Amino acid sequence: MTAHRTTERRHSSGDPLLTVAQAGEFLGTGERFIRRLITERRISYVKVGKYVRLERATLDAFVDAGRVPSQR
Repeated sequence: MTAHRTTERRHSSGDPLLTVAQAGEFLGTGERFIRRLITERRISYVKVGKYVRLERATLDAFVDAGRVPSQR
């Protein structure tokens, strides 16, 4: 077993992998914004061959990290 294999996070089968377009639609943004997040390494992604996919849980965590609580 290689070193990177031991630190690898397994994908749960209940969490769908989304395309960049689907991720943009999910967040209500365009593909360009999602690609910028990926390029700047602000969001983790999965490489499936030459394709980039995003886990829905990752997008949920990104939204939660940007949540601003109310003052009430």
